[in-house]
Amino acid sequence: MRHFRFLVVGNAVSAYGSYLDMIALSLFAYSLTGSALQTGLFLALRLGTSVLSGFGAGTLASRFDRKRLMVTSDVTQAFALIVLVVAPATAQVGLLYAVAVVTGAGATVTSVALRSSIPEIVGADQRVRANALLATGRSLAMVAGFASAGVLVSTVGYTGAFLIDAGAFLFSAAVLARLPITTRSVRPAAPTAGASQSSVPVSGPADAPRRAGFLAEQMTALRYLRLTPILLALVSLRAVDAFGSASHNVGLPVLSTLLDPEHPAAFMSQFWATWAIGNIIAQRAVARWAVRTGRTINERAFAAGAAVMSVAFILAFTAPPLPLAVLVALAAGIADGFTEIAYTTRLQAAPDDQRGYVFGFSATVENLGFGVGMVACSFLLERLSPLTVVTVFHGVAVLLALAFLAVLWARRRAPT
Repeated sequence: MRHFRFLVVGNAVSAYGSYLDMIALSLFAYSLTGSALQTGLFLALRLGTSVLSGFGAGTLASRFDRKRLMVTSDVTQAFALIVLVVAPATAQVGLLYAVAVVTGAGATVTSVALRSSIPEIVGADQRVRANALLATGRSLAMVAGFASAGVLVSTVGYTGAFLIDAGAFLFSAAVLARLPITTRSVRPAAPTAGASQSSVPVSGPADAPRRAGFLAEQMTALRYLRLTPILLALVSLRAVDAFGSASHNVGLPVLSTLLDPEHPAAFMSQFWATWAIGNIIAQRAVARWAVRTGRTINERAFAAGAAVMSVAFILAFTAPPLPLAVLVALAAGIADGFTEIAYTTRLQAAPDDQRGYVFGFSATVENLGFGVGMVACSFLLERLSPLTVVTVFHGVAVLLALAFLAVLWARRRAPT
């Protein structure tokens, strides 16, 4: 774990760069074009690239050295930002869309490669703790990136912000390149200690996906998920969870404006700051629990956490009194942090030769669910209240989570 802690620092710095450029690039797109339509197209292109690159990222993570993939991804994103900075103003509009593609794909490739490598880097028995450390680093990076974006843009301008952003990616690449870590198994991974009985390997030689074409590789991943129905249900629940999450991301600015038109950022800032504290509390608590007990997290814990998280977000949109609002935001953050660790840990129980494809498929459906949810919520909020929209979207996630728990309970009660 000593080397892994350096990886956590590098990944957190890289995540900081990603969160910083999410804000800075969006503001720059509007400043450069003066068009809300083109800004929307930029954001849509970035999200669309993240969705479409999920399958490709899974293939890359299964075919190539994952450490090199992560280093290459960081360096490529840094290079794209530097090119954008030094390019003449007349070329920046076109380059902006290229940067959207590079950063969208780069974030997905890095996420898939890293999450699928954890069992090989730290060992299967340490993956809960490792996931908690990574999640804590990303949460801190998210808070720092979102909080500093406006300050950096106003003080050092877009050029300075993009160079800081590029420096963050290069720092991450340099740290990762120097670490003596193994990111894939030499031979097919044996079933890990945390795997459920439903985790079964796909028939056929372990290197079959490498010899197959791209489409056949994706079918191999889907066939593995079909043979592990609980895992497929888990990924589906995660997609619906992302669909519900879109509602509170779109609805919070609207709710904040309705609550305090003079200071619309007050409620939103308070909510996300409290949410982040809860997120970090959950991640540190899970890490300590994993060290003390040596146990992993199962599907039931993830489904229960997803239901609690969705209920907490619904309650937040009832505009409760301040003390209760703080507790609700804290509960949402704790549940969100817990479910992220639980979900990632469960998917990492897949064999190494299938894990990259599984995480690639997961990244695609998560981003797709979030993107579809964002579009749907944007239309619905023109006609319905934020509470109604969030209740419907997160209500679907709650119902699916409860149904999933009921199925798992019935399976346990069934005679063997």
